[in-house]
Amino acid sequence: MSTSHEGFTPTGTIAASADRKRVVFATVIGTTVEWYDFFIYATAVGLVFGQLFFAPLGASSALVAFATVGVSFLFRPLGAFLAGHFGDKYGRKVVLMWTLILMGASTALIGVLPTYEAIGIAAPILLVLLRILQGISAGGEWGGAVLMAVEHAPKTRRGAFGAAPQIGVPLGLLLASGVMALMAMIAPGDAFLVWGWRVPFLLSVVLILVGYYVRRRVEESPVFAELAERKEKARMPIITLFRKHLLLVIVAAFVFAGNNAVGYMTTGGYIQGYSTNPEGPLALERGPVLWAVAGSAVTWLLSTLAAGFISDRIGRRTTYIIGWILQLAGVFLLFPLVNTGSIWLLFAGLAILTIGLGFTYGPQAALYSELFPASIRFSGVSISYAIGAILGGAFAPTIATALVQATGSTMSVTWYLAGMTLLGLVATLLLRDRSGIPLGPEHEAEQEVSPIYGLAKA
Repeated sequence: MSTSHEGFTPTGTIAASADRKRVVFATVIGTTVEWYDFFIYATAVGLVFGQLFFAPLGASSALVAFATVGVSFLFRPLGAFLAGHFGDKYGRKVVLMWTLILMGASTALIGVLPTYEAIGIAAPILLVLLRILQGISAGGEWGGAVLMAVEHAPKTRRGAFGAAPQIGVPLGLLLASGVMALMAMIAPGDAFLVWGWRVPFLLSVVLILVGYYVRRRVEESPVFAELAERKEKARMPIITLFRKHLLLVIVAAFVFAGNNAVGYMTTGGYIQGYSTNPEGPLALERGPVLWAVAGSAVTWLLSTLAAGFISDRIGRRTTYIIGWILQLAGVFLLFPLVNTGSIWLLFAGLAILTIGLGFTYGPQAALYSELFPASIRFSGVSISYAIGAILGGAFAPTIATALVQATGSTMSVTWYLAGMTLLGLVATLLLRDRSGIPLGPEHEAEQEVSPIYGLAKA
């Protein structure tokens, strides 16, 4: 019986090493493309969509525009359910191919969508429908990418391998913010509103072709291959997941919610919209703010990558606890620095915040993969992630906008983000560290033992 995911014979080491490198490269490229597509929408919401698609709503246009960011999250569980079901039955690779195509097509179509001025109410309706398709794709993408990386990894390097799909998020944000900033320079002022914002969406076509080519060359996850060989694939993995592991799904979702709510201050477009609003307290220029966000994506990428490696040394749980402390400090520093009106201090606030974000995101792929049994792992990681995204980032920009409108102060947003951070910390403390637990189907009995303190069985 193959156990290639746990160890290799000397003669197979070179081939295994080459395949692992392809897996890492493919997961980075694929998730970067997916999240570029997802974040380019959120960036555009804070800059143009309120004006172009929701203008008749007047003062409420920005709030409604940000709400469309959250709408897609409501459909992430559908994507997670579908991807989890088919991923546990037919493999990780096939799901990853289809999520990439769906995301790319949806994004490109937004780039050619007429505005409200051209087709009236049909414009925002079509925009929301395409955003829903993005949400379905995002819900299915992450679990597959994570399992392809972690299930190919040696057990002592799962954190490092699992950080590969995780850095796709800051890379996607870096790419989205960078391309938007470049277009703001090429098409300044009204030209950006007329056509400049569309170019980043249309570039998705090229990126999807690259991602598709790279992913086609990767072998199926060895854990799934062994499940297929043993004929032990779950018939109804989602039903099994909720019947045996519902509480674990909820706790795991809370872990991600604590990170996601804070992360969506930039990935959801809130800081971009708040700082560039011409009628707001700062009214900063669009280009410099986008470059600052792009710069913070670099610090996020580095801290995410570092956290993955560190979690292999000190464990996922300890790495997370350090991350929550750092994230809490970043939350309390963010708005005091942003509200100075200095681009450099805005960048400093975001950069400090992203250090904590990286430490509460880098180990997540390995943490989630080690929580669930092999036969329902795709469903477990995907659905926990999707629910966490709804509880966390889905409406974080909308909540932040409403809080500032209601209180007149960003301090209310700070307390909201601090509360979400503490929620993530509590959820983490409820979990045992399972770093290095065997992932193969022959160890399913061990994997079934609940990682939640106080529970003997899931």
